[in-house]
Amino acid sequence: PPQSPQTTQTMSGTNGAGATFESVKDYYGKVLSTTKDLKTSACTASGRPSDTVIKIIKSIPAEVNEKFYGCGAPLPQGVEGLSILDLGSGSGRDCYVAAALVGETGSVTGIDMTAEQLTVARAHHEDYCTKTLGYAKSNMRFIEGYIERLADAGVAPESIDIVISNCVVNLSPDKPAVINEVYRALKKGGEFYFSDVYCDRRLPE
Repeated sequence: PPQSPQTTQTMSGTNGAGATFESVKDYYGKVLSTTKDLKTSACTASGRPSDTVIKIIKSIPAEVNEKFYGCGAPLPQGVEGLSILDLGSGSGRDCYVAAALVGETGSVTGIDMTAEQLTVARAHHEDYCTKTLGYAKSNMRFIEGYIERLADAGVAPESIDIVISNCVVNLSPDKPAVINEVYRALKKGGEFYFSDVYCDRRLPE
């Protein structure tokens, strides 16, 4: 698909939302260098990805895999020709997997607010799609923006078949806005797949 204009959004917000965004950007963009730097053991998957997904992951550029900070594999199969949107796509690992799953006629969009992660994701997608997958051109694009404001990032209403998210919604200071935006972006009958961490009780200070 054609690249959307690269726009930079800012969100100051209220009730500490702006501070949350800046903290997340700093941690995932500057503090972490690779998956080994994660300062928590919470980001672990409950199960093994499918053999198909594992095979695809092994074909993805090393830098993309090394900067992956998800906690699962919310990657449905049987999605050939569909459009997929990845919320908080980071280094793009799940987008790269999705690009293989949807095939050359499908499309994948990743949205992230962290410039450093977007740089990694954008650095390899052309070669991965054309040389590794054998496509005529890349079926991926990566846009800078906030998952609470998909419309501002250029995601049109009812334009997406499947939305995925991997350990990102928990980081949002406005989760209802995220869900509302997902609903707005999905086509009729579209689906939302996500893997995340949650707490079933209040954490002590």
